[in-house]
Amino acid sequence: MDNLLDYSHLSPPRIERVRHELRRRSLVVSGIERVTPGMLRITLSGDDLADFVSLGADDHIKVFVPGSDGDEERRDYTPRRYDNGARILALDFALHEAGPVTAWAMKAEVGDRLEIGGPRGSAVVSGDIRRLLLIGDETALPAIGRRIEEAQAGQNITSIAVVTGPDERQTFRTEAVLATHWAYRPLEQANDPTALLSVVRSVPLEPGTFVWIAAEAAVTRAIRAHFVEERGLPLPWLKASGYWVKGRADSTEKFE
Repeated sequence: MDNLLDYSHLSPPRIERVRHELRRRSLVVSGIERVTPGMLRITLSGDDLADFVSLGADDHIKVFVPGSDGDEERRDYTPRRYDNGARILALDFALHEAGPVTAWAMKAEVGDRLEIGGPRGSAVVSGDIRRLLLIGDETALPAIGRRIEEAQAGQNITSIAVVTGPDERQTFRTEAVLATHWAYRPLEQANDPTALLSVVRSVPLEPGTFVWIAAEAAVTRAIRAHFVEERGLPLPWLKASGYWVKGRADSTEKFE
C-alpha cells in the first residue's frame, strides 16, 4: 500500500460550482427496469425535460411524492442518465429502505406521474487529473455508473463498490480504461466500513488520482480518514459525501 504520496508537483483540481434555474417539472413514467434485485431504474419523460441541465455525475434532484399523512415528502436522487432531445430522464432507486419515495418507486407503473425539482447546481471537477478512483455503496452506484459511462475515451477510472452480494454487481458501457472492484456485506452492516475498507487498502494509489467517496456517513468518514491520514492524500484531491445516515431518515453528511 502507498503511503504519503507526493502531490506537490501537481496543480490541485478545480471544483467549479455552477448554479441552475430551480424549477419544478411534471413527468410521466415511461419505463421500468430491475437493474439488479436491489436496484430499480425508472425512466421518466415529458416536455419539461427540454431544458433540464445536470453537469455533474453526482448532481441531485428532488423527488416529490405524497406522504402517508397527506403532506409532501421529498428525497434526493442522482440523475442516472438524461437526454434533452428525447425528453427522458432515468433515475435509479436503491431498494435498501422503505422510505416514501422508495415505496412509490416499487409500486410505480408506466403512465404514473412524478414531480421533480432541480438540480439546484452542479460541482464540475477539472484539472490535471490522471485517474479517477470512485468509491461507494448502493446509493452511490447511480453517480458512479453515470461518471463511468460519460467518461472520455482512454480516461483511467477505478471503481470500488460495496453491495450485499454478487447478484448486485452492475456492468457499465464505457470508452474509459476501467477497473472495477466489489466488496460484500449484509445490508444490516451498511454502516460498517470493514468490507469496503479492506478492498480500498488493496488498490494502489498514484499521484494525480482524484478520489470520490459516497456512502453511508460512517463508512464515508472511515474511508476519507484512510486516504487523508494513512496515505497522505491532499484534501483538494478528494471529494467525500455521506449520502445517508443509518437509522435517520432523510439525513446526509458533508465532509470538507
